[in-house]
Amino acid sequence: MVETKIFSVAPENIDAGVILSAVDVVRQGGLVAFPTETVYGLGADALNARAVEKVFEAKGRPADNPLIVHVSGEDRLFDFVDEMPAIGSELIKHFWPGPLTLVVKRTFLVPDIVAAHLDTVAVRMPNHPVALALLREFGGGVVAPSANLSGRPSPTTAQHVLNDLRGKVDMILDAGPTSIGVESTVVDITSDPPLILRLGGLPLERIAEVASKVRMSKEIELLQRSPGTHHRHYAPAAMVVLVDEGNQEAYAAAVQTHRQQGKKVGAIVHSVALANLERSEFVHALPNSFEIIARKLYSLLRSLDDAGVEVIVIEAVQDIGLGAAIMDRLRRAAESS
Repeated sequence: MVETKIFSVAPENIDAGVILSAVDVVRQGGLVAFPTETVYGLGADALNARAVEKVFEAKGRPADNPLIVHVSGEDRLFDFVDEMPAIGSELIKHFWPGPLTLVVKRTFLVPDIVAAHLDTVAVRMPNHPVALALLREFGGGVVAPSANLSGRPSPTTAQHVLNDLRGKVDMILDAGPTSIGVESTVVDITSDPPLILRLGGLPLERIAEVASKVRMSKEIELLQRSPGTHHRHYAPAAMVVLVDEGNQEAYAAAVQTHRQQGKKVGAIVHSVALANLERSEFVHALPNSFEIIARKLYSLLRSLDDAGVEVIVIEAVQDIGLGAAIMDRLRRAAESS
């Protein structure tokens, strides 16, 4: 057990001393949780295998689940990327910094534990002032999987990190809630055409504007190059039940069935049709906005868990744009139930 220190950092007025302290922890092989635009990440020196082992130990993360290396810019990739295809440079030009992770051939410097013993590595440049300040001051790559216990909903606030990892992480940089709320989109550019391995904060439709032949991959061997694709992920302790958008009968039946079994039921809905059916402290009605639903989803799953809810009925969204990433997370949560 370590003493977990938490520091508030204002994104618009970053305390240089706090960043220096965080960098010192990383350089000494410690763990620092920090905000990105997607979720909070659990940071460690990407070239320090022992430090990376601590990430796996703290999270209880399976060893065959690769990590994403975070950098402050394309010019910091030389230690990690053996070859950058032309399409990769084009995607970087359009979408970095941002919620886009690229899977590329790795150099011999990348510890096997980072890449799950594969010949590829996942890299991205986050779009958050605190993350970038940390990465620039550190000067190298930092692995930063979501700063939560493996399988749980990812953390979108520093409190979520503290709830899961108190005593397992040296420092937490608290810059408030994250802006996107779901993880980055992962694209394998070692393939031609590029393959989306994980849907996320950058919609497929926007990527297709640059890489017109991009497609989704369903090949298990390729999906293993990305985190969050072949293990239990994004699931609360409660059972998750998905119902179609606006389907009042399915929603009412799901709620009634589980209540009759004596279970405490909560819900997350967004349509007027379902929001007007029931009002209670365990029923959360969100605006019909992909951006707001994505930003609030993990936090609501955690709050319903904390309230002792045993079943969460969730209204599906349209499977387009950012909604596709939301549905990916909801399906995985439901399948884990």
